[in-house]
Amino acid sequence: MEILSSLFGQYFHRAPTRMVALQGELGGSGRKIVRLSDEQRSAVGIIHDVREENVAFLAFSRHFRRHGLPVPEIYAEDLDQNAYLEEDLGDTTLFEFLSANRSGETIAPEVIEAYKAVVAVLPRFQVEAQRDLDYSVCYPRGRFDRQSIAWDLNYFKYYFLRLAAIPFNEQALEDDFDRLTEFLLSAPQDYFLYRDFQSRNVMLVGGKPYFVDYQGGRKGALQYDIASLLYDAKADLPPDVRQLLLDYYLDQLSKYIALDRESFLRFYYAFVYVRIMQALGAYGFRGFYERKSHFLQSVPYALKNLRWLLHHVKLPIAIPTLLSAFNNMLASEKLLALSPTGGGNLTVRIFSFSFHRGWPKDETGNGGGFVFDGRSLPNPGREERFKALTGRDAPVIEYLNQQESVHQFLASVFSLVDSSVHEYQRRGFTNLMISFGCTGGQHRSVYLAEQLAKRLRSNHGVNVVLHHRELEALAG
Repeated sequence: MEILSSLFGQYFHRAPTRMVALQGELGGSGRKIVRLSDEQRSAVGIIHDVREENVAFLAFSRHFRRHGLPVPEIYAEDLDQNAYLEEDLGDTTLFEFLSANRSGETIAPEVIEAYKAVVAVLPRFQVEAQRDLDYSVCYPRGRFDRQSIAWDLNYFKYYFLRLAAIPFNEQALEDDFDRLTEFLLSAPQDYFLYRDFQSRNVMLVGGKPYFVDYQGGRKGALQYDIASLLYDAKADLPPDVRQLLLDYYLDQLSKYIALDRESFLRFYYAFVYVRIMQALGAYGFRGFYERKSHFLQSVPYALKNLRWLLHHVKLPIAIPTLLSAFNNMLASEKLLALSPTGGGNLTVRIFSFSFHRGWPKDETGNGGGFVFDGRSLPNPGREERFKALTGRDAPVIEYLNQQESVHQFLASVFSLVDSSVHEYQRRGFTNLMISFGCTGGQHRSVYLAEQLAKRLRSNHGVNVVLHHRELEALAG
């Protein structure tokens, strides 16, 4: 990480005092992402071995900022070492904001407003800022063309259908792919296609959206990006919310082009299908092939979207073999096993506690689950400035976020808990208890419990109940 420290010093004229790896959502991009900071400022450093993607991201970022679009400022770069330094946009993604402010199908009004703010900006990327964009930096293709579509469809065929053991007639499926491709390419294509326009690639800063991860952008059709956002699998937007946001997007788009809504909608659901297939190919590659099981947690949500489409949408082209494959996916025992069968009844009870008062009692009769000992971590309680605070207060959170040992501890916890939650859901279990202990039950254990609760609340098949035993005792 020496190069990132050097870039920080080059831009801010002083060395960083802290460097913390950002783990994100266990993503598959292969990039190393690090937050660097001192007492006054912070930045995010990226190291990524694909030079062409770095070039595209840097060029697009500077272009979009010239057009007044909310993207990170680029502070410094060293392409020879595949590194660059950018503005720190914080930690709150649109996906996390959605997850924390919903109850099943009920989504808080402030989340709907955040989504509307996001879709209002999308036409500025697609239409306004693309007019003088240098498409020569695009990677791997300058256009969402026949080759790009073929890559996505074959990705789905070989890494999802094959590895999930879904039966299909290969030649008949290829014939459907050809018809679908011809239809997609008959839509107007001279717009900027962001490519990965989804809820984890939107950061909320002071309630306003900022956009990242557009390095795969290229020329393409308008429908693809709004389809990506509204059918983002694990975001699991209800159909009425999707329709509201689609209508709002079309209202905003009509401010930039002479919009024929009927023509737009004629192509729209074909792009929804191809985006879902691209995502399933990625889940299959990471989950089935690379055996990173957490990627498979998104499959049930993608299947839910496919089920809705098959019941509510009729495309203007014939793709019978592909539709048959979709129906076979919905009936597949292997894929059904990924669904949280009974998972809607799984309650994860998370406790923080002090070891001085013993472990929390399991009232369900299931024996207790996990108990994690946080006493090996740096203790904020030893510092006078933190004594009156708890692990829910911003200064304590910031202090613990700066400790590499805390991030390593949480990574291990997340790996164990994710695996257990997935298996509990598959087997229809109803209770899992997870406890975090520290010396006083005030700082570290509270922080750790809060971090796990935040993570699990993004899984809509899990009910999370959080108790801070010692804090509740003081309040009572």
